Amino acid sequence: MSLTRFLFGRSLANKEAEGRKIGVLEGLPAMGLDGLGSAAYGSEAMLTVLAVTGAAGLSAIGPITWVILILLAIVFLSYWQTIATYPSNGGAYTVARENLGTDAGLLAAAALMVDYMLNVAVGISAGIGALASAIPAIHAYTLPFCLAVLAVVTLVNLRGTRESGLVFAGPTYVFIASLAVVLVTGASMAFTANAHPAAVIAPPALATAEPVSLWLLLRAFAAGCTAMTGVEAVSNGVGAFREPRVRHAHRTLAAIVVVLGLLLLGIAYVARAYGISAMDETAEGYRSVLSQIVEAVFGRGWIYNVTIASVLAVLCLSANTSFVGFPRLCRQIASDGYLPKAFAVPGRRLVYTAGILFLAGGAGLLLIGFGGITDRLIPLFAVGAFLSFTMSQAGMATHWLRAQTRDTIRLGINGTGALATMAALIIILIAKFEDGAWLTIVIIPATLVLLRIINRYYANLDQQLLQPVERRLDLSTQSPPLIVIPISRWDRVSQNALAYALRLSPDIVALHCTELSGPDAEEIVARIRTDWQRDVEAPAREAGIAAPRLVVEPSPYRSVLAPLLRQIAGLRADQPNRCIAVLIPLLIEARWWEVLLHTHHERRLRTALLRHGGADTAVIGVPWQLQPPDPGRGIAEEEQG
Repeated sequence: MSLTRFLFGRSLANKEAEGRKIGVLEGLPAMGLDGLGSAAYGSEAMLTVLAVTGAAGLSAIGPITWVILILLAIVFLSYWQTIATYPSNGGAYTVARENLGTDAGLLAAAALMVDYMLNVAVGISAGIGALASAIPAIHAYTLPFCLAVLAVVTLVNLRGTRESGLVFAGPTYVFIASLAVVLVTGASMAFTANAHPAAVIAPPALATAEPVSLWLLLRAFAAGCTAMTGVEAVSNGVGAFREPRVRHAHRTLAAIVVVLGLLLLGIAYVARAYGISAMDETAEGYRSVLSQIVEAVFGRGWIYNVTIASVLAVLCLSANTSFVGFPRLCRQIASDGYLPKAFAVPGRRLVYTAGILFLAGGAGLLLIGFGGITDRLIPLFAVGAFLSFTMSQAGMATHWLRAQTRDTIRLGINGTGALATMAALIIILIAKFEDGAWLTIVIIPATLVLLRIINRYYANLDQQLLQPVERRLDLSTQSPPLIVIPISRWDRVSQNALAYALRLSPDIVALHCTELSGPDAEEIVARIRTDWQRDVEAPAREAGIAAPRLVVEPSPYRSVLAPLLRQIAGLRADQPNRCIAVLIPLLIEARWWEVLLHTHHERRLRTALLRHGGADTAVIGVPWQLQPPDPGRGIAEEEQG
């Protein structure tokens, strides 16, 4: 078994695509980990802002959470309609583009791309933060652990969406069950103790209280809105569900929102009851809010270990939501000509490999740039999500306005969603601007400009390639090409290339460059001339055909390219109506390790010739194989992966 097949699995045929689709069971871990995991760092982000106010801030977490839940319900109803109206990946990009115009669609796409990339970085960093709160010894190694988790999640997603959903299903459902037990138990104890339960392990004392101001409440709301990120993932990935896809997508969205809402409400209530606030993540002895909650309710027993392990897994794996949605979003954008075409091509496992690798690379740079610390990444978060929320809901409202039969109820739902998310976006921008949100405001327009530049390139390319041409094939010039063959010595590889050239044209020039390895000895040139006269010119005369010419040129800079281009220019000047073909002798290694023993100058030469040789110059590789070819083996490797 090859290493590639071991890591990524066998190649999948196109006919297997439907079998790779997912249902609700796989959909919840595949597309809901972001939303579910954000309950942990969203609540902690709120408490981080409110920490300076002491007990007074804890009193405010309940009302703020209820406002967020109302906003979550509005967004849920809006996306429920979006999925039904656009069952083929009706994300913010599609909805905004079709209803608000191309620029609005691209703005939504840029916002989503940035949001997805930040979600990967924030989710993984929050997960490692949870691990560091349970095992303080790894606190100094936060960044390496983050990058290791990123590599694992990337590898699993390269194997396929269905595989990622199945692999992550266990941690997801353990997370839901264990956290439900902790929160229900904690809430019950708080209720029976008149909201003053005794903690098994008491949380740290609250900080000296500062007054609770409206500005502080708005900042806490903005921080808590990060808990809503990921809700849009289902609408962006409807195409990943098996039929009936709308029903499966609706059920998955409903499950995500209901579980997320209950988690947010439970965390807020238990944290207030036990007097739990956020701690400084960069300081030694850091314990996450969820870690403090489990300690307060059950102490540090097996329930603590199971719960924190599941929290760690879900937070780290919440990046999976982006790995499902981001490649599909990029595929749509690339199909419209705003991203490189590679983003629209499925890989060996019927996933969009280019999008997965690009997302992993961008998230890795974010983790490195911010040291894997969640508190440093959170201020950048939620701007892209709420901008895409707003664009999507505004697009849906416009859709209902333009409909032949106006649906007032649906228009009201999407219109309310657009206004609510826009208001939240404004608050987030103002509250988080100085903390780092300004960077997102710069990155999103820069991404928009980049998309436009790529599209302009493709438009210019199509203009050049599809401009009016003579449709009938021009057969007026049918002379064979002028052939040039670069050779380093006379051997079986060169002989094979020359024999092939003689089947194409009688006009052949073999070019040998001297000084390729430094000062060239005269005997090397003399030897190749002698070999040429004996093994090429003499047989050609005996056969009554024109003998190929041998040209020897110096190469003071030890490169074949410049002498070869000069030779091509000379042939073009002498016979301007003839096309030119450069035949490059290629040695094909028999074993993988033999590749390491050769320089592969021929492949680099081919690339340079295609760029600089001109439109009338063809480059042909003529292989000499050290091992007899086996087409059957190649077909089997392609089909089996």
